[in-house]
Amino acid sequence: MAPVIVGDHVYFLSDMSGRISLYRMRKEGGMPEGLLPPDIALQNPHLMIGESFVVFPGLKKVLVMIDNNGDENYQACMIPIDGGIPQNIFGERYAGHQLGCVKRDINSSTAYFWHDDRKTPNIESIKVDLKTMKETTLGTSKYGNYAAGANENNTKVVLIDSYTAADNVLFLWTKEAGRRELLFGTPIEERQTGKDYPLSGIMTCNFTQDERGLLVRTTLFDDEGSLAYLPLDSPSKLERVQVSGTRHRGKGELEDVKSLEKDRYYLSYNIDGCSFVYEGRLVGGRGGKRHRFVVENCIVGKEPLSNGVLLGLEPWTASKGKRMRRERGYVTSFTTAITPSQIYVSTVGREPRYTRLSNERVLGIPAECLSSGEDASYTSFDGLRVSARIYFPATALGIQAPYPLVLYVHGGPQGQERPDFTWFSMPLIQYLTLNGFAVFVPNVRGSTGYGQKFMKMVDHDWGGKDRLDLVEGLKMLEAKEPRVDSSNRGVIGRSYGGYMTLTLASRHPDLWKAAVDMFGPYNLFTFLERLPETWRTYFYLSVGHPDKDKKFLAERSPSTYIDNVKCAMMMIQGRNDPRVVEKETADVVARLRSKKLPVEYLVFEDEGHDVIKFKNRVVCYTKITDFFAAHLKKDSA
Repeated sequence: MAPVIVGDHVYFLSDMSGRISLYRMRKEGGMPEGLLPPDIALQNPHLMIGESFVVFPGLKKVLVMIDNNGDENYQACMIPIDGGIPQNIFGERYAGHQLGCVKRDINSSTAYFWHDDRKTPNIESIKVDLKTMKETTLGTSKYGNYAAGANENNTKVVLIDSYTAADNVLFLWTKEAGRRELLFGTPIEERQTGKDYPLSGIMTCNFTQDERGLLVRTTLFDDEGSLAYLPLDSPSKLERVQVSGTRHRGKGELEDVKSLEKDRYYLSYNIDGCSFVYEGRLVGGRGGKRHRFVVENCIVGKEPLSNGVLLGLEPWTASKGKRMRRERGYVTSFTTAITPSQIYVSTVGREPRYTRLSNERVLGIPAECLSSGEDASYTSFDGLRVSARIYFPATALGIQAPYPLVLYVHGGPQGQERPDFTWFSMPLIQYLTLNGFAVFVPNVRGSTGYGQKFMKMVDHDWGGKDRLDLVEGLKMLEAKEPRVDSSNRGVIGRSYGGYMTLTLASRHPDLWKAAVDMFGPYNLFTFLERLPETWRTYFYLSVGHPDKDKKFLAERSPSTYIDNVKCAMMMIQGRNDPRVVEKETADVVARLRSKKLPVEYLVFEDEGHDVIKFKNRVVCYTKITDFFAAHLKKDSA
């Protein structure tokens, strides 16, 4: 994952040793070299704020963000460019704090860090010159103060406060002023009760070549995202930028825009859960003409990078031959529902040419035995379309239908289940199908990938209409899908998906014979109380406030209904989880066992809010599958 070409090498993350670590290999391919000691495990990039690592060739060093077995208190460490022992660049100054490298400038060896001290509500942004280790604070805010863009010489920085998902306000910090000033949007402190404030959805802010404006992705013109130009001298005059030349079809959204060089950028789309990336140019903007974006190449979305998920993309340039002919391209990591992530190097000409550097496989399992899934989208109780897939045992396995059903609920809730073999869920889904289960995976309201309105439907409604979407999907399967044995049904989810598992098991107890909760909130009051101080601001706004919304939080807490549970339960937890602490899950286990229900409790001592180490995943997948096999009347393989 996260590959980047520096000099003659590709640097990348891999769990080939059984834990995520940093490697490099020759850009033509070859034997990977480990760059970190074998006892260090890096975190899953999906869960991190910012970069896992950054190579700074001018310093001949690599910045690596390292936590302690999943506690998410990332520390900024340096190693030599060819590997070595990590050294904390700040010493003990930020011990016990969380740092995130949210932006970097390779040319000037500058890094921007998000700083959460874990004690106060405020988040600080820090600009660090890594050559001199001079730190410049860019201010603090309890709403994020996230560094989203900087000009070429790092004298202007765009900072974002985010109140809930997509509700973002932009500020501009300048070296001259030495402070941040409002740039775009209305701060929450200045909002009038009862007045509507459209959500901008702006995150990455790219200074244009002349530094007179920003190129951004926003939802102010289109619910599914569009490009826009924000002039710095009159930021209230946000201009929509039309895009021409895209090739994809289907339901989805523009996810991001990032600068390449001069007037070149690339656009990232999520279409039906699959990645598409285009490069092109920003044109116009002079003489009163409106800006336009002209696509020149499709980088991701066609073979061999199709029907899957992008896990990293970085541009590269090189000079070749006696005339020093300039070449350029991209290094990417790409995965699908049935293939582990692979590293590709592309060279861009009239059409990109791809070279695959890796050959990761699922050893011992023929490809025809894995399940690509089928579309199972449906209309929910109130007419809303819900995108979903169902994974059946492959025909090559010879397992006869009907199959017992496992409902998988993704985390977030503002996340999305995608065809990503590197994410925890997809190998589990495949293992369940290999053992004769059908796995139903809906992306219910609140999921990302289907527009801002759809994503925001879950705010202040955890366990409400999202829950009813899931129940409606089960009704659809029972009525229309003869390959599913709805009399033998189980449910599993992680994080918010674990919360929903507990909610479904307790509020719809007759639907299930088995349920697996992985680090899901059980009591919304204790969940909020146990969160790090800096996280509470966001959850108070998006979920509910323990004082102002006391009745609502009680009504939506699984703890209120837990005595209704009838099915067998399995609870899984990481000892070092800072998001849903182990005590939260231990409370559920104690309550269920007091009711004499069969409960299995699995705690991983060296994990946090995920199960990422290979040895632990083997145990986890096996235990889950055996648990469902025992209670849904199927023999495990």
